[in-house]
Amino acid sequence: MAFGRFIAIRDPLRYDSMLILPRIAKMGLVCVLRGVAIMPPLLLLLKRFQFCQANVLSHAYCMDQEVMMMACSDIRVNNIYGLFITVLTVVLDLLLIFLSYVMILKTVLSIASHKEFLRALNTCVAHLCAVLLFYTPEFSLTLIHRFWNGSSPLLQIVLGYVYLLVPPLINPIVYSVKSKHLRSRIIRVFVK
Repeated sequence: MAFGRFIAIRDPLRYDSMLILPRIAKMGLVCVLRGVAIMPPLLLLLKRFQFCQANVLSHAYCMDQEVMMMACSDIRVNNIYGLFITVLTVVLDLLLIFLSYVMILKTVLSIASHKEFLRALNTCVAHLCAVLLFYTPEFSLTLIHRFWNGSSPLLQIVLGYVYLLVPPLINPIVYSVKSKHLRSRIIRVFVK
């Protein structure tokens, strides 16, 4: 998304010709392959465990950290691999987003019109909010499961649902608030 924003700001007239469907499909395929490449080692590491506790998960989806806690075996290797993969993917994503925003800011600072400058920055702020909404719960949940074993199970469950539900629900709101028409209608609903 940050790369798309950069192209839209730097060269809006060539946006459609630069981000053609095959190029977008290739970028999507790289994202899918990255996710697929990360999961098999986790599954193979989980398969070698002996499970002696109840097989009831507290989340509506299967988290490898929670499955590891049910094992009677030593889970250090899984903990290290899971944390390494989480940090690697989050850091790599944030680094790529940061580099995209450096290019965006460099382009935005060269815009002479103050109105266009503010409009471009407004788009960037909405995207940064969406990124923070996605990564903060994920990273917090990973750290709580790995390092804070004495935490309340309720906190883990709530944070798991926040991670699963809030980003997709809030993302459209973050992007729609910057639309003047939608913003005025939302304000009208709450001001009544």
